[in-house]
Amino acid sequence: MRRMPVIKAISTTMLMALGVLAAVDGGWAQDYPTRPVTFVVPFAPGGVTTLFARLLSQKLEQQLGKPFVVENRPGGGGVTAATQVAHAPPDGHTIMMASSTVLAINVTLRKNLPYDPRKDLAPIALLARVPFVLVVNPALPVRSVSDLVKLAREKPGKISFGTPGPGTFHHLNGEMFKTMFGLDLVHVPYKGSAPALQDVVGGHIDMMFSDVSPALPLIAAGKVRPLGVTTRQRVPAVADVPPLAEAGMPGYDTASWHTVTTTAEVPAAIIARLHEAIRTAMSDPGVVDTLTKDGTLPQTSPPPDALKRFVADEIVRWGKVVEQAGLAGLE
Repeated sequence: MRRMPVIKAISTTMLMALGVLAAVDGGWAQDYPTRPVTFVVPFAPGGVTTLFARLLSQKLEQQLGKPFVVENRPGGGGVTAATQVAHAPPDGHTIMMASSTVLAINVTLRKNLPYDPRKDLAPIALLARVPFVLVVNPALPVRSVSDLVKLAREKPGKISFGTPGPGTFHHLNGEMFKTMFGLDLVHVPYKGSAPALQDVVGGHIDMMFSDVSPALPLIAAGKVRPLGVTTRQRVPAVADVPPLAEAGMPGYDTASWHTVTTTAEVPAAIIARLHEAIRTAMSDPGVVDTLTKDGTLPQTSPPPDALKRFVADEIVRWGKVVEQAGLAGLE
């Protein structure tokens, strides 16, 4: 009986301590940011990832009152930047444009990944899905997926597809295409998507699953021929190009995705503040219009906790694809 007051006193003390911590956490969020925020892009300048970061940085500066400075830190398929962000001070002043490659694919692809996206990074908001378009050199005698499959079967080991490197979304789409139809295609890796796409134009390789954005002017100029987009829904920027699911690849539906992510253990209140600011920015009609015209599909982000579960599920999903492609642990 004598222990009851002691337990009650301890419980009261703990509740008071938790209240103080919550107040401190909320105070951090109210004051955040206290200095310029570094907005890391894990790839070279140019492309949709940098576009996302520059659009968002302008909107976040307007909302939160401090500069958001975009820094491109390419290297290792996003590993260099992700490792640096994973080890940054957990105060929310370092954030990163993190794609599905950085948060999901690398987990299975890389043998000794120096960060664990489930433990070392904290997703803040989902921005968009990024579709791909299957394009071929116009001189190739194909005008449909069935034509391409027929030609590849007639010429095993002769039809080539380009990618920015092993394990990229471009590569995984090619491997899924091979598996779906049992084809023998030649993978030709490049150091970026731009040189691969230019070699499709030049006829040095036959085909590529390209990001929609860099392919748009080439499609318009007739320098590459589009056969289909990888998403189940049509992509407004190339509205005349059918989904591959309707063009001979039933059930096909893939896209990379982009998030804003930060260091693990950043206070939840700061993550919540950034989440709401990003959702506000992504609801801006000008931002939506710019991204849509560039070939992306803007998304309404789930809450951060749900986004964590989404990332965990995507690690499992794409891990299976990487393993089926024989790429697990090769990098």
